[in-house]
Amino acid sequence: MYSVRNVTEDVYWVGANDHRLALFENAYPIPRGVSYNSYLLLDEKTALFDTVDWSGCRQLLENMEHVLAGRPLDYLVINHLEPDHAGSIEEILLRWPNVVIISNEKAFMMMRQFKFPVDEHAIVEVKEGDTFSFGKHVVTFVFAPMVHWPEVMVTFDTTDGVLFSADAFGTFGALDGKLFADEVDFDRDWLDDARRYLTNIVGKYGPHIQLILKKAGGILSQIKYICPLHGPVWRKDLMYFIQKYDTWSRYEPEEKGVMIVYASMYGNTESAAQALAARLCDKGMTKVAIYDVSSTDVSQLISETFKYSHLVLASVTYNLGIYPAMHNLLMDMKALNVQNRTVAIMENGSWAIKSGDLMQKFLDEEMKNMTVLNERVSMASSLHEDKAFELETLADAILESMQ
Repeated sequence: MYSVRNVTEDVYWVGANDHRLALFENAYPIPRGVSYNSYLLLDEKTALFDTVDWSGCRQLLENMEHVLAGRPLDYLVINHLEPDHAGSIEEILLRWPNVVIISNEKAFMMMRQFKFPVDEHAIVEVKEGDTFSFGKHVVTFVFAPMVHWPEVMVTFDTTDGVLFSADAFGTFGALDGKLFADEVDFDRDWLDDARRYLTNIVGKYGPHIQLILKKAGGILSQIKYICPLHGPVWRKDLMYFIQKYDTWSRYEPEEKGVMIVYASMYGNTESAAQALAARLCDKGMTKVAIYDVSSTDVSQLISETFKYSHLVLASVTYNLGIYPAMHNLLMDMKALNVQNRTVAIMENGSWAIKSGDLMQKFLDEEMKNMTVLNERVSMASSLHEDKAFELETLADAILESMQ
């Protein structure tokens, strides 16, 4: 059975939802599922903007057949070649052999790498700034390399102000009947997944996001709809989400608050982390989030490092080093370019307390623009009463650094 919705009078969402996939890119948990968005334009000529993952191909075909109602598919516009969007290209080419493929040079190269039979079909290779008419609707192509693959482009329908934004402005989460961001409580139900999506998948490429935002700056007043390849379509309060992307891609904190992440083997380091959280809250800073590095998925931890202005890393010493799960988090923070944060350190060890110095060395030498507070809590096995002053001093130092 088809499942379609109108974006505009002439543009239809013909994508699919997926609740069966456990790990997006086989890496990131998606308990709320994910949508694969594909859009079909009906004009003098018909055009499909991107396809869906192979798992949603049957739904895509049923949706297209309903909307086309016997009309041919004239054009296939490919903005992004990642298989969760390009996985159904070959099936589209089989079903509509006369379709003309519109994309760019690097995208066509990748289509051949994925063994799509593009050379058996008519193609239109576009360049930055080119325009194309489907009849009433005229589109222009804007290249967005490394957001987050090198071939990515976005397509802007200048007639109705529809931006087909590829993976930009996407989010985890299946749509489940809703299509527009204003049909859901985005702050409550979607923002965390939007941040987790952006920071883990595109976080490394903040400067490239800034570049595409600058390109879009000249047409912001013309954009009426943002149609991403995952998640809801934006038709209201567009600047709310654009500003979020601007903040995240500049590596500026979204909120003034404290993320405490601890690595604890037997609960003693965890207890110290909880004691620090209690003191911070008692002093008026209640935007405090605590995570166990061993039991929290790293994609969630990365998302929170992008959210909060201050981080506390609390780690036991393990084999004279940083606890492995904490070290892995630091490596992911480095890989995803986390920067411009204030960091406090808590360390533990029963005979050789080394983790604090090693974490500070990593932050100083391996990461960018990380301010490490001089104050530190250092404990042997567990937090004793004689460490109350260190704990109080650290809490005060965190609050003072927020001024």
